[in-house]
Amino acid sequence: MAERVLHNYFRSSSAYRVRIALNLKGLAYDYASVHLNRNGGEQFGAPFVALNPQRLVPVLSEQGINISQSLAIIEYLDEQYPQHPLLPGSAADRAYVRQLSLAMACDIHPLSNLRVLKYISGPMGQTDDAKQAWVAHWTKAGLDALEQELARAQRRGRFCFGDTPSMADCCLVPQLFNALRFNIDLAPYPTLLSIDAECQKLEAFAQAHPARQPDAE
Repeated sequence: MAERVLHNYFRSSSAYRVRIALNLKGLAYDYASVHLNRNGGEQFGAPFVALNPQRLVPVLSEQGINISQSLAIIEYLDEQYPQHPLLPGSAADRAYVRQLSLAMACDIHPLSNLRVLKYISGPMGQTDDAKQAWVAHWTKAGLDALEQELARAQRRGRFCFGDTPSMADCCLVPQLFNALRFNIDLAPYPTLLSIDAECQKLEAFAQAHPARQPDAE
């Protein structure tokens, strides 16, 4: 196995977060595609289940260990490779960045995750319109709160926290990309769009974009 491997899927918001973090830290990695729709979902195959019984991407493999869950991976990277830190110095500021990150990674994103949507349209028998309404409702509820929080935040700068990207920005950019995939109007979120625009100026974010991944369709 190469020194560092990221098992991921180009369109996964969770994997997108980790690609950004790796790029911001200047850490090279091998890209191992786990296609979530091909052959019934490669995440259900025995080789990947051995890496992650949750059957979810991403998984980071290095130094004989496998780490799943995107925020756990990002925090590991921040501790293991302190250059270009993605969490601030003080406990209060770290808690704030985690608060923003968890709002996206745990409250917004899971409700539009592929396995959730497949269950809604499969066993629950809901129409595509109903599925779209579900995604729009929960995404807007989360983004509404995030916009209010960041619009008033004294700690916000060019990015979610100050003038350098943090773990929160690693979460925000994929979340807005995901919202656009589901045709959600982002005009009501000028603060979020302003931060996203600053992120898009950085090559670390551009290189992590789903369209630039080797398994992009």
